[in-house]
Amino acid sequence: MCINGARFVYPQYMIKHTLFFILLLTTIGANAQNANNAISTNNVVGDTAVKKDLIDIAKTLFNIKSRPRTKPGEKKVFFSLLPIGGNVPGGGRALITSTSAGFYLGDRKTTYISNVTFTPYWNLKSRFGLPLRSNLWLNGSDWVIQGDTRFLFYPQSTWGIGSGKEENSMLVNYKYIRFYQSALRRIKPYLYAGLGYNLDYFINVRTDAPGLAAFSGYKTGTGDGENSFSSGISANLIYDTRNNAINPLPGSYLNVSIRNNPSFLGSKTSWQSVYVDARKYISLNTKPHQQNTLAFWTYLWTGLNNDIPYLNLPSIGWDPNNKSGRGIDQNRYRGKGLVYLEAEYRRDITDDGLFGFVVFANATSVTEQDNKFKRLHPAIGTGLRVKFNKASNTNIGVDYGVSKGYKGFTINLGEAF
Repeated sequence: MCINGARFVYPQYMIKHTLFFILLLTTIGANAQNANNAISTNNVVGDTAVKKDLIDIAKTLFNIKSRPRTKPGEKKVFFSLLPIGGNVPGGGRALITSTSAGFYLGDRKTTYISNVTFTPYWNLKSRFGLPLRSNLWLNGSDWVIQGDTRFLFYPQSTWGIGSGKEENSMLVNYKYIRFYQSALRRIKPYLYAGLGYNLDYFINVRTDAPGLAAFSGYKTGTGDGENSFSSGISANLIYDTRNNAINPLPGSYLNVSIRNNPSFLGSKTSWQSVYVDARKYISLNTKPHQQNTLAFWTYLWTGLNNDIPYLNLPSIGWDPNNKSGRGIDQNRYRGKGLVYLEAEYRRDITDDGLFGFVVFANATSVTEQDNKFKRLHPAIGTGLRVKFNKASNTNIGVDYGVSKGYKGFTINLGEAF
């Protein structure tokens, strides 16, 4: 499971207990009017008469009667809560609690729903995270304000620059503060452009001997006990024709972000980067109410100079939503440049859409010490989908992925991309 920076991998014995606990939690959602609105979507499914979800199952099992619908606009805020446990990077286990709030900041007919998610996690070994993410759509969806704030304290393994050997890793301890904010205005249908501010602060970066600098062969941001501070402005462009961002149906998505971190804004070193993310969804449906989709995802993430702090270098699993690299350990591949490719087939198993499956394959390539792409690192996997809420078409996804030297489960609410 990926929670705003940390990837939580679930042991096999936990999967069945996790799904049972989620089913119990749906009894709360079964009594909530339009509880799906806690998750932002561009569009919701119009006709759900032939569909079934976990809320329907909970109503049947616990004999819950639906409350009468409230008048449009009567309910202002929609909450959801999901406590769960998982393994944390560097070993050990953590308790994760995900709380979401959804609300409208304008006319519901013309304004997408806004969403704020707070996902704290902690354990008894002084590892914790306080991530807060927000997606605020102003009236008429003419503006969108995006935020990503994190305070994290946990170790992560690193394999140095480039491909590295599986057995040759080092544990890096640090505290991390992130503050990203951006505002984008609609300039054409489906097209948004705007500016953002990005702050990354890695505090007291420490490793065991021989030290991160000697291990990685990289100088910037690798001194023992060093602090790494980057502060910059980003120019952002988004094109999005998906009718549902949680479980995308036919459509396309493009995100381009250019970040500049000058020294006059406080950056320890001056550096620039580019992130380009493209996705395409192709429907193979013969039955309109069923999922039968091919999905493709690729992104290019690259630094533009040689003074990027080590922990700011492109790394697998550190895309903006921390969703890339299923079947690959987070941080496994790091370099000045990273190219990622993924394809996934999504299909309903049952006619009512309650159960479905996916099969996926991805590949990662990062620049080596000489800044050249030389190797491709593949991973494959499959997953089960259980419909959590049919109105928003939200699935609980349990995926199992494998690659050379690694295998593991991930659990997500919604699709990986």
